[in-house]
Amino acid sequence: MGGISIWQLAIVGVLVVLLFGRGKISELMGDVAKGIKSFKKGMKDDDEADATVEANAATERKISNPEPEPIDITPKKEGEKA
Repeated sequence: MGGISIWQLAIVGVLVVLLFGRGKISELMGDVAKGIKSFKKGMKDDDEADATVEANAATERKISNPEPEPIDITPKKEGEKA
């Protein structure tokens, strides 16, 4: 006693099919699958957006703080142009 038997599961399954119908159950499963796909796509888009933001931030740091160009300090001979 206390355990769920195969007959009890079968009766619950039959009641669910009678209440909702086969079409409703298949539609519900289709909607669940679409929701999962949408969630996965959203997570992937979020990861790509984060990577883009990081790349843009690195580019901005590079632009705002460019490396200084080396200065030529070798003496020039007379008559040479700088």
